[in-house]
Amino acid sequence: MALKIYKSGQGYYTRMVSAVGCGLLVGTGVLWLWDQLSTIGSDHRLYIQGGVAATLVAVFGLLIFYWTGANPKTCDFLIATEGEMKKVNWPSRQELIGSTWVVIVCTFLFALLLALADLLFSTFFLWVKVLEK
Repeated sequence: MALKIYKSGQGYYTRMVSAVGCGLLVGTGVLWLWDQLSTIGSDHRLYIQGGVAATLVAVFGLLIFYWTGANPKTCDFLIATEGEMKKVNWPSRQELIGSTWVVIVCTFLFALLLALADLLFSTFFLWVKVLEK
């Protein structure tokens, strides 16, 4: 059968999220193209817009199905990705909050260091008259 799902019980969430993401990209592209085709000065503008939109949705829908459901290479990749994500050791809430504060403090310290270096260099270049006030 042509519409058979390859390894149907495996990698479900990764495949679905990938398919939904691709579908959103196609949908926004079709909406953009619909808007671009609204400038056609024909009496059949609505038919042209609808035909182009339906054709693109059908073609890209089949491609997305093939890439996320039937193509062995991409399906095996998505299945392996989901398997690897299950092995990840996710931090606890407290570890996450602590790490976030370290990043925030280091960012502000680095910004302060760069501001100080900028002040020193600009003062030096003003003193040697490379820069003007």
